[in-house]
Amino acid sequence: MQIRDAGEHDLAAICAIYNDAVANTTAIWNERVVDVENRAAWLTERTRMAYPVLVAVTDDGAVAGYASFGDWRAFDGYRHTVEHSVYVEKNQRGGGIGRLLMLALIERAKGCGKHVMVAGIETGNTGSIRLHEKLGFEITGQMREVGTKFGRWLDLTFMQLVLNDHAPDQP
Repeated sequence: MQIRDAGEHDLAAICAIYNDAVANTTAIWNERVVDVENRAAWLTERTRMAYPVLVAVTDDGAVAGYASFGDWRAFDGYRHTVEHSVYVEKNQRGGGIGRLLMLALIERAKGCGKHVMVAGIETGNTGSIRLHEKLGFEITGQMREVGTKFGRWLDLTFMQLVLNDHAPDQP
């Protein structure tokens, strides 16, 4: 398995993974599938912000998953905190790809000088919560019924990982 930066040639696979998560999981709380142009705009924006979009690629060249992070909140005081997303192709789940993508994202966030990485996980997704705990994330809060999908209320678990012990910069 190779982890590398995503390019335009990966967008169709990224779009398919995203749309499967939209249609079949509570990992994404969106209810509308997107097209490749949407994912191209997303990739362009992440690149403009100097945030990574990584893909996990199998030995035969197939995209098995992707991951990224972006601003957690838009206010200046949150500039050292990012929120990440990791999605694995449905037939590749459970094989460690999410862990590999997470490890690469954590290193990229450290390299960008970020201080905290945040995860927002649907509380019923115990596999993702366990993975994050194994990587050192701590549960910092749970919010009941803050989202909805598939005709039911969803609870949100927030987790965080402190990436470094640097003092904050001064504006």
